[in-house]
Amino acid sequence: MYIRLAGWRTDLYIQNGTSARPYMSQSFICTHQRHEIHLAMLQYRFFRLLIRLIMLLPAESSMGQDVTGSAPVPACITSSNRDGGSSGTVVPSHPLGIKPAGNAYTSSTNLRSTIGIFASLPDELIIQVLEYLDSTSLLQLGATCKAFYAFSRLEDLWKALFIGCHPLAFEWHGSWRCTFLNIPESRSTQIPCRNLFSDVLHRPFLCAHTPLQPYTIGIPFKNRIPRLPYLSADAFSGEWTDKPFILTETIQQWPVYRDWSMAALLEKYGELQFRAEAVDWPLKTYDQYMNNNEDESPLYLFDRGFVEKMKIKTDKSQGGQFWTPECFGQDLFSVLGDQRPDSRWLIVGPERSGSTFHMDPNATSAWNAVLRGSKYWIMFPASSSLPPPPGVFVSEDQSEVTSPLSLAEWLLGFHEQARETPGCLEGVCGEGEVLHVPSGWWHLVVNLSPSIAITQNFVPKAHLPNVLLFLRDKPEQVSGFKSEIHNPYEVFVQKMREQRCDFLDEAYREIERIQDRRKRKWDEVVKGDATEEDGGGAFSFGFGIGDGDDDEDADGEEFP
Repeated sequence: MYIRLAGWRTDLYIQNGTSARPYMSQSFICTHQRHEIHLAMLQYRFFRLLIRLIMLLPAESSMGQDVTGSAPVPACITSSNRDGGSSGTVVPSHPLGIKPAGNAYTSSTNLRSTIGIFASLPDELIIQVLEYLDSTSLLQLGATCKAFYAFSRLEDLWKALFIGCHPLAFEWHGSWRCTFLNIPESRSTQIPCRNLFSDVLHRPFLCAHTPLQPYTIGIPFKNRIPRLPYLSADAFSGEWTDKPFILTETIQQWPVYRDWSMAALLEKYGELQFRAEAVDWPLKTYDQYMNNNEDESPLYLFDRGFVEKMKIKTDKSQGGQFWTPECFGQDLFSVLGDQRPDSRWLIVGPERSGSTFHMDPNATSAWNAVLRGSKYWIMFPASSSLPPPPGVFVSEDQSEVTSPLSLAEWLLGFHEQARETPGCLEGVCGEGEVLHVPSGWWHLVVNLSPSIAITQNFVPKAHLPNVLLFLRDKPEQVSGFKSEIHNPYEVFVQKMREQRCDFLDEAYREIERIQDRRKRKWDEVVKGDATEEDGGGAFSFGFGIGDGDDDEDADGEEFP
């Protein structure tokens, strides 16, 4: 389970495969428990006042109508950050003229004063209350004054309304608001709100227009992900199972690499529905969205059933359209047959889409093959001797992860620090290239251009002990299995005993060696005999099961 955090926005996610899918969403105002009752009362009173205000408004606005006004604010070049200062990135001005909150200190006029008693409330609280309004009420509130007009235009509000109504057929009009109201983009008007200063309203626009290139160039030599033209299965199992790398000459023989483009997919599969986070859309609809949106975090098409939907063969010997690169060897989850957890996904997304920091599920490794476009990756090893990536906070049992909601939010706030963090690796994976994600590595990926990719999770022999420990000791975090499989650990062990008993016995012997080694080390520490040479304070990248956090509960109990 993942909690992703950004300012006033908090999303709770359940991890499924190599990305996290939204489970539910809420806003938060204050993390201090002693304020919760006070805030609840304040929210209740504000909500009642707001409803009374809305009931007094003329009911002229309705679905399919827009609030008219003067022309949009002319575009200009600004540079700002969360506090209103310079961030070093150049972005266009907000279409409504909204500026970061810090600009209010140098302005003699502030539109917030026009909302009366509500001006004393923080922007976060106003947005939280607006989340309870339906579309008609939101339009009516926006007609009262420019300040409320700006608040009512926030795209996240309209996105939630649109997804909540589950439309069966629609045409994408460039924004969630226009699409929900069925207003052609050319007929949408924007009232200037030049003297409104709000980080809550400006920050999403800044993140949606932050250039990505400055964060992907000038990668320090020590941070570069190794690039290899080819890798044999023996070399992978002997040296590379615990290390990220990019293969540059591996998938050029795939028919999908030769034949797939967005145009080709649309021609053949345009009417087919695919999963894109919280929605299931026909591919042609997602293509409209992909080519015409300004979302801070664009919807990411991430479909686990694409092989069956598209009737694709994956066996090279039977004329498959793609197959697992040979260097990765046998996937031990394949012993489960139809009982295996979700393992492969079609990934399509526009520039700026991607996945925030996560580890792959069930202690698996993964490969990610880019067919079109390019992706920026930044990765960190997981180890008891290393903290999580900058800006990422992990619960004690590692079941919950808190990090910035959007990729741009993280890049703006933590990228510079991340490059100086021990263990950081970065790289750009281009067309025809494959990136290897070892088990237990944190990774963030963002599309630098519209991209099509295929990814697959797998269990190499070297990581079988990790997977066994994860399935056994963290059943609440196991994901991707069918609901009728109540004990994935027992099912997997049974299948391994039937098909690869030698691998299973070797994995259990390795787990026992780890337990004995850690027990001896703990006994030495207790007796006061530990030294720096024994690893008391030595840095470790966490390569291999002997160094990772999973070893701490290899025998069912944690050692300090």
